[in-house]
Amino acid sequence: MRINLKRSLYLFRAVILLLLSLFIGLYIGLMIRLTVFQSRLIFFPGRKVIMTPDQIGLSYENVYFKTEDGVNLNGWFVPAKNAKGVILFCHGNGGNISDRLSTLQLFSRLGLSTFIFDYRGYGHSEGKITEKGTYLDAEAAWSYLIKEKKTSSNEIIIFGRSLGSAIAVWLAQEHIPKVLIVESAFASIQDMAAELYPYFPTKFLVRFDYKTIDYIRRVKCPVLVIHSPEDEIIPFSHGRKLFAAANGPKEFIEIKGNHNDGFIISAKLYENGLNSFISKYMEK
Repeated sequence: MRINLKRSLYLFRAVILLLLSLFIGLYIGLMIRLTVFQSRLIFFPGRKVIMTPDQIGLSYENVYFKTEDGVNLNGWFVPAKNAKGVILFCHGNGGNISDRLSTLQLFSRLGLSTFIFDYRGYGHSEGKITEKGTYLDAEAAWSYLIKEKKTSSNEIIIFGRSLGSAIAVWLAQEHIPKVLIVESAFASIQDMAAELYPYFPTKFLVRFDYKTIDYIRRVKCPVLVIHSPEDEIIPFSHGRKLFAAANGPKEFIEIKGNHNDGFIISAKLYENGLNSFISKYMEK
């Protein structure tokens, strides 16, 4: 009887040690994956341009321009008749510029020209995507508007959606556009990682910054923050944090819908809110 008890205890300990080893191995494996494949968790570039603005009735210029580090980027300049300003559009982390045609159409209805561009590694833009690269790409897009299109900074609205918001806010701290608009934005990659992976030491694992909340504190133009409480990817609290950190004048629009369709679900509220904010400052 004692032998059986000892054997049972031995087997129990062996099983516990095996399970513990498996758990530790899985945990370490996931940490390695989070570290090595981080860029694949953040960037989802699409190479194929599926549609162009002329297919929805918008005239456009297909533009190529170069970054400071020599990367050739592609973008579209979509002019509006008697435009009251130009949107510099920093899109989100998935797809490419051809996935944003409905937004280009909306901006056109508001009487705004748009310059939308693809980051390196997206669409027809060359290069490999990196955080620093996205900042250089946005800087090159700004320079294109200023130098090639002879656009005054007082006519430029910097607009960012999702990941593009971090890039847009970074650009707005470097220059002074007429206004800055951020939609469905996160406070920082670090904050997002801590919420998504609470059981991992993300502070030491995360190799990306995108510290939107730090950048927005240095922005010196009017700011509009747009976010939905139903956003399933970037929590509503991030939008509220960014709004609180921004300098005035500033406004907040609470929309409905999830991360990718909020501007569609909240069509009238969204469009009227944009028009009201933009008109208030572009006419000054």
